[in-house]
Amino acid sequence: MTKVSIGLRGWRFDESELFDANGEFRPLTEMSPDTRDRIARLMVVVNDPCDCCWLQHGESDKQRCRSAQVVYGEPLHEVVLCNQHESDFLYWFREEDGNLLTGERTFDSAFHQWFADGGRAPDGYGGLEHVDTDPETVPTPTPAEELPSMDEKLAELDEETLTELDVNLDDLDI
Repeated sequence: MTKVSIGLRGWRFDESELFDANGEFRPLTEMSPDTRDRIARLMVVVNDPCDCCWLQHGESDKQRCRSAQVVYGEPLHEVVLCNQHESDFLYWFREEDGNLLTGERTFDSAFHQWFADGGRAPDGYGGLEHVDTDPETVPTPTPAEELPSMDEKLAELDEETLTELDVNLDDLDI
């Protein structure tokens, strides 16, 4: 099973979870809740500025902020970074015990505080090697209004399946 990142590096997904047999992006309703949450969050943060740049330059000088290239953490507690600040995050995570906060609600704020207090990776600190195959292409999930309705989905089921599910289409008010 191949793992891929989309939109931003960092979060990795099982390819089979994202794409159907034809290589088309699956509708959100066909993804696991964790994948669906991450995809939905990616659609929000993919155009955000780097958290570190924003901490350095602030809202008033937002044009100096580099755009996001990497995301780490859990949805709603993620750290969004540009390429230049990824090594600072990795240093904090690996060497400053940031890894102890994995999955915690304080993950992002602890990194932000460390960085705001002057925390930085030493010069030459190694990052991760990434392979970008198509970094500009971010698939767009099918919007909910384009998804088949419950009536259409139930109409596709055969009589045997409906009987097993104890479903009578005439009784449904959808």
